Amino acid sequence: ILLYIAIMNKYLILYAVVMLTFSCQQGKKETTIDSQSPQVIGALSKDPAIMTTQVLTAMGGAKNWEELKFVSWTFFGSRHLIWDKLNNRVRIDSPRDSSIYVLNMTTGDGRFWKDGNEVLDKTVHQEKMEKAKNIWINDMYWLFMPFKMTDPGVELLYVREDSIDSKQNCSLFSMTFDNVGNTPENKYEICIDHNDHLIKKWSFYEKSSDTVAYATWPWDNYKFYNGLLLSGERSDKKGPSNIKVYDDLEDSVFNSIECFSYY
Repeated sequence: ILLYIAIMNKYLILYAVVMLTFSCQQGKKETTIDSQSPQVIGALSKDPAIMTTQVLTAMGGAKNWEELKFVSWTFFGSRHLIWDKLNNRVRIDSPRDSSIYVLNMTTGDGRFWKDGNEVLDKTVHQEKMEKAKNIWINDMYWLFMPFKMTDPGVELLYVREDSIDSKQNCSLFSMTFDNVGNTPENKYEICIDHNDHLIKKWSFYEKSSDTVAYATWPWDNYKFYNGLLLSGERSDKKGPSNIKVYDDLEDSVFNSIECFSYY
């Protein structure tokens, strides 16, 4: 995903106007990045049910995942997301096309702004809410995929032993989908480190029957955020970056165009 200089310059001028026009009542309390070590439970299992428990434990455990309240991040440097996990709401700021989406993913309700103006046309609005949902599903998976391995319809299977580099061995598992998600025909292969039980790379296959991966990306540079271990600022400069978690955010973040500082 590339942002061209001309597009960015156009956006920066527009966004400056928006920032001056609307107040920033963020009311946020950002949590700090913790310095911890992953928990490890025995040797990495080839049994998917046990493996998922080991991975989630290494990443902070179910309790910290359940207690996550608000999190924001930047996706591929092109758009910014804020997730209200408790109420299942998301805000997406897309500088490339000067768009802002807010969506309640439980009810499907939301709002959409283009060039600082709210779009009220019902047909366009519905299209944008569907687009926001698709953006969310994609971008969220790049950050929270390990916590989605136990979702209904997700099928995990041990494939073989592999390596991350000359010093790190891992077990390779395939991840396929039984009629769930937007693209159930896709397949992923995830490489899990024997030592710390963390996912270190993943490969994407457009079809589950494919034998050659479309692409492989690293999962590295893990950091703890309020007890939860997440991979961002990855070594290939792709995927999620600028991750922040919050104890509290004003409700206006998810129902108005009021600006939000991601930095």
